[in-house]
Amino acid sequence: MTDQRPIGFWLKLVDRLIDEQFASTLEEHGVTRRQWQLLNVLSRGPATVHQLDAAVAPFLANRGEGVSESSAEHLSELIESAWVDATQAGYELTERGQAAFRRLADVVAEQRTTVARGITDAEYLATVDVLSRVAHNLGWTDPN
Repeated sequence: MTDQRPIGFWLKLVDRLIDEQFASTLEEHGVTRRQWQLLNVLSRGPATVHQLDAAVAPFLANRGEGVSESSAEHLSELIESAWVDATQAGYELTERGQAAFRRLADVVAEQRTTVARGITDAEYLATVDVLSRVAHNLGWTDPN
């Protein structure tokens, strides 16, 4: 009998594989995974950079000494592409950005279906619940 690998092994492996798959899929459509995540947040309505940072915090790189990457670094290309507007209230999707988001949402839904193949809804929900509790046990606080 082989030794069962610990949860950390599977978490790191699955995280890396998901990142690679989504990055590859989204790159084919001209966006990064972080840009997709920001478009996804903005699809629900305008947001400030602080709100965007909070929404995608687990995905932003920690540069050490309390300095983390900012969503603002990923917005510039979306603004140049006329997918996002910077307004006094924060950032929001343009009509062009909304159309791009809808197209990308279909691509991402297909990718998520592939990731969850062979996993029942109950298994998926149980896994998310367990991981959420592990994160809370380790001190994570949901910013929402």
